[in-house]
Amino acid sequence: MIAAPSESSNQHRDEDHMPWIAACAEDAIDKEDVWGWDHGGRSFAIFRSPNDEFFCTDGLCTHEQVELSDGLVLDYVIECPKHNGQFDYRTGEAKRSPACENLRTYPVRREDGQILVLVE
Repeated sequence: MIAAPSESSNQHRDEDHMPWIAACAEDAIDKEDVWGWDHGGRSFAIFRSPNDEFFCTDGLCTHEQVELSDGLVLDYVIECPKHNGQFDYRTGEAKRSPACENLRTYPVRREDGQILVLVE
């Protein structure tokens, strides 16, 4: 199953003509785990859900810019390793203080055993 893309300011984008970037192999991420990935000078976090779906968010906590790939994944939540702020990685929604700003999310798809991310 493919993760739904987040809303963005450009709601009329044509995803078929934008570059999907290969981030990692599907089997590089266990269920209920996170994989850190850098591309174009930016940090991303890719998650594999308990239902075997993949999701991608910005890789840094919105509170103090800590790498979320070092955090704890429980069901559909990533917990920041520094101050324990939490986010729903499916939507990017901040769920627990001190995180109060949502994470940006990115469309994800599977292709030939690879996880592809649509990075704008």
